[in-house]
Amino acid sequence: MKITFTLLLTLVSSLAFAQKGVKLTQNDKDKKIDVTIDGQAFTSYFYPGEDLLKKAVLFPIKTNHGTNITRGWPFEPRMGERVDHPHHVGMWLNYEFVNGFDYWNNSTAIKPEDRLKKYGTIRHTGIVSMKSKKKSGELVVSATWQDKDGTGTIAAYETTKYVFAGKGNVRLIDRITTITAETDISFKDVKDGLFAIRVARQLEHPSKTPEVFTDANGLATTVPKLDNEGVNGSYRNNNGIEGEDTWGKRAKWVNLRGKIENEDINLVIIDHPKNVGYPTYWHTRGYGLFSANPLGQKVFTDGKDVMDFKLKKGESTTFRYRTVVASETLADEAVNKLMADFEKLY
Repeated sequence: MKITFTLLLTLVSSLAFAQKGVKLTQNDKDKKIDVTIDGQAFTSYFYPGEDLLKKAVLFPIKTNHGTNITRGWPFEPRMGERVDHPHHVGMWLNYEFVNGFDYWNNSTAIKPEDRLKKYGTIRHTGIVSMKSKKKSGELVVSATWQDKDGTGTIAAYETTKYVFAGKGNVRLIDRITTITAETDISFKDVKDGLFAIRVARQLEHPSKTPEVFTDANGLATTVPKLDNEGVNGSYRNNNGIEGEDTWGKRAKWVNLRGKIENEDINLVIIDHPKNVGYPTYWHTRGYGLFSANPLGQKVFTDGKDVMDFKLKKGESTTFRYRTVVASETLADEAVNKLMADFEKLY
């Protein structure tokens, strides 16, 4: 068959059109759902199983230029990045203390006998629905919150809807998670939770000294001081508070600004007024943990406020968060507009 120039242009045009929009592709072999925007990889819903990871995550997450904004270790390690906190993978939602079990810190690095006694697992149970559209893509998944390392009592059922979108230099992830209590459950007021991202080394704050962080079960993790070349992240919240001073402060959003090579990157997490504890307290660590924790108030207020959030059997609560991944610098006004749009949608 002879391909004319006109036919070639038609084929190229058809291919370009086919790549437009947000596409979700199921990959059963690697246990993930791949998300592309206009033909370019954005992220994957990754559920490798409890032998590798104690909850499903979005991993990796990339800008529209293909730059990874999440830490690679332990699944895709990169030169020079940190290797602390093996449970910090991609983007996730869980909590440190639910009916006495720690869902946040659980990982294969903990001894099996300790995991059975103290740690819980969020078990991926299914893909409820997938929709690929021109302007956005939607994924709905289900999970169970189960104690004794995923072998014991089911404390709660989870249904999460992800909505993925992108235009120009800006990409969006909306996560809407409903947790329904299977038994009476208590989210004890603690530090580690709830919605979080572990970012690439370049987006960390430059490290000054080694630090040791201890979880609710007394397990200590050392975070060493590293070479700061190329490390330039800096937090800013909607109240104008900058840097690591954003830790423990209430805010409607926080913007982590930085540069990877020559690409300006802004990574924003936006809270929602319908969430419990709004506006949330922020667990923004310089070493790359970027987390919103509305349920942990005691540690952030020196004991003045205590949440200890509870659900009776059959009761539900919904957490709504928007994440903005931008390959440009976003003014506060631009973030406020994205926040207003988010509030109208949900």
